[in-house]
Amino acid sequence: QVRMVESGGGLVQPGGSLRLSCAASGDTFSNYAVGWFRRAPGKGREFVAAISGSGGSTSYAGSVKGRFTISRENAKNTVNLQMNSLTPEDTAVYSCAGGLFRDYAPESPEAYDYWGQGTQVTVSS
Repeated sequence: QVRMVESGGGLVQPGGSLRLSCAASGDTFSNYAVGWFRRAPGKGREFVAAISGSGGSTSYAGSVKGRFTISRENAKNTVNLQMNSLTPEDTAVYSCAGGLFRDYAPESPEAYDYWGQGTQVTVSS
């Protein structure tokens, strides 16, 4: 069993930045890919970014590529999502998820077994 806990959400003005973190516990962290997903009000779950367990492979949704950066610190069992140039369209609940992939960064939520509770990100002036 792996526990995932998100932190770092909040309110930010358009054009601003936020850094989300996902802390994991319960198993060998470097064996797990971590994905970030978001759900905006009235919309379905959307893939944002993912990183393989080794950290050698990453993937991004087209809507965030060039603005968001995913990284991991396996020694600290943490994955970070740096979000820059935020727009109101980025407003959503952001959740991290863990799946047993050391060298692959899946974009499908079905690939992930363990999910956090989510953290709210609101982009508004």
